[in-house]
Amino acid sequence: MRKSKNNVIRTAVAVIADFLSVSVAMIIAMLLTVDKSTIADEYIFWVIGNFAVLVFLFAILGLYSIVYSSIGLGDITKIGITAAFMFASNILCVILLGNRSMTDIRTILIYSLLLFDFTTVARLYKRLFNVIKYYFFDKKRKPINVIIVGAGSAACALLREMENSDKISYNPVCLLDDDPEKQGKFIMGVKVVGTTAEIEAAAEKYNAEEIFVAMPSVEKKRVGEILTLANKTKCQIKTIPGTYQILNGKVSVSSLKKVEIQDLLGREQVSVNLDEIMGYIENKVVLVTGGGGSIGSELCRQIASHRPRQLIILDIYENNAYYIEQELKTKFPSLNLLVLIASVRDSKKMHDVFDKYRPQIVFHAAAHKHVPLMETSPNEAVKNNVFGTLKVAKCADEFKAETFVLISTDKAVNPTNVMGATKRICEMIIQTIGKNSEHTKFVAVRFGNVLGSNGSVIPLFKQQIEAGGPVTVTHKDITRYFMTIPEAVSLVLQAGAYAQKGQIFVLNMGEPVKIYDLAYNLIKLSGLEPNVDIDIVCTRLRPGEKLYEERLMDEEGLQTTPNGLINIAKPLDFDEAALWKDLDELYVKAYAETDDMKELVHKLVPTYKIDKGNA
Repeated sequence: MRKSKNNVIRTAVAVIADFLSVSVAMIIAMLLTVDKSTIADEYIFWVIGNFAVLVFLFAILGLYSIVYSSIGLGDITKIGITAAFMFASNILCVILLGNRSMTDIRTILIYSLLLFDFTTVARLYKRLFNVIKYYFFDKKRKPINVIIVGAGSAACALLREMENSDKISYNPVCLLDDDPEKQGKFIMGVKVVGTTAEIEAAAEKYNAEEIFVAMPSVEKKRVGEILTLANKTKCQIKTIPGTYQILNGKVSVSSLKKVEIQDLLGREQVSVNLDEIMGYIENKVVLVTGGGGSIGSELCRQIASHRPRQLIILDIYENNAYYIEQELKTKFPSLNLLVLIASVRDSKKMHDVFDKYRPQIVFHAAAHKHVPLMETSPNEAVKNNVFGTLKVAKCADEFKAETFVLISTDKAVNPTNVMGATKRICEMIIQTIGKNSEHTKFVAVRFGNVLGSNGSVIPLFKQQIEAGGPVTVTHKDITRYFMTIPEAVSLVLQAGAYAQKGQIFVLNMGEPVKIYDLAYNLIKLSGLEPNVDIDIVCTRLRPGEKLYEERLMDEEGLQTTPNGLINIAKPLDFDEAALWKDLDELYVKAYAETDDMKELVHKLVPTYKIDKGNA
């Protein structure tokens, strides 16, 4: 209601301003060109007639509904067309009416030119006020020098707002664009001085403090490359989130966002077929083990949004389980939610959970995942990862769950650590049970590191930066595959729709990323200079850690799925009877706290290379 009232007042003010413009333009034109004694007789007649026509034309052309702070060339052109029409119509009236005071064409010409000037100035008052304010008051305050990368419509919108706004003080020093035709050209008074390859040189030459990447329609890989170049400067970097910002007219300095670490991965955000996910989750009882962890909690968020009949969160750590429970209750008040505190190692408890609640979809995310910790506690890795998975999988099969999804890792491929080796055993268990199950579709989903998950490098680096450094990297050349948590989880959900008999799905995570580069970029994004403000120190590879991860073993091949980012690893054959026998022995030895656990794990996973220094 208030907004509508404000619009009426704004329009009324504009109409009054136009009346004054007609009146003043008319009297000045008459004073300059005709006999002053005739002005009083003719003035009111001509003012009323011209004002009525002007208001009619401005209303038709939409000039009373524009936002004056964003007035552009198109709006000024409309004012010019109106002034030209007024000139022609006045000439016609003089001819038809034979009016003596307006017979001088100079009177009408001067009037039309003044009318254009006055009505335009009335609509540019905000911009003129800001210019005057800047030169007489704000110029003492040093504006922020900014480089805009991209010279398209997004850049034009940013430049226009910088010119119009009285709330920001930016000085666009130059534009950079890869289009050869734009080189050396001026856009709204700012010169295109080079290409994106010259970001670092331009930042130094023009003493830039911030860089705006205004290329929302460019593919992510190219934007990632540009951000990497920009990150070599000392400037703060911001980007326009997406093409939709241009389509809905919301490109502005306020719509810019700071560059996040995931922006530097150099690939498009993973998308999934939501219809497929809805098809097998909606109205189903869904169990998520490890539901309080990074992956588990995001699974719960996305599952909750797909209307399950009931969502059961099972976790041994009550604090995490409590936090996700409170979040989901707030976001999804109608969700049928149950939180259980229990261990997947407890056979009787798992049997009771499946018997009582009959989950139809199971996502098994409960696991010990910290590589160095599991190197010193291999028995715990086996108890939790291997036999926790075995117990939950057997219950799923016994109680005829529809789908069982195991969260695996690329560390299961040719593992060099206990954690990865135990996950490989989990894959073998799923493959074996899945091949023989008559009721349940079993699948393992293998992916790499997840940005921002608990225990991952990003939270650690942030803590180290906040503490003043140094940021520690085990090796300068170490690389890892990365995904964001929502990306990984959405693909896990879709993989569940493709599940068959014990398949292993491998997620395509793009190109591997150097951990050193992540550390360097994160320091830059924190507004600091790497190895100046914050040191990056290379320590050494930790027990069980390797320089690079692999997605597949040599013998495995890939089959495609309808989602090109989800592939199926060709299953490796192994002796199933021997697997069950070795698992029985492993179980006894794990709970007997034997010291040769790594050798027993190696027996099940021959590709596991034991770190002799930590065996």
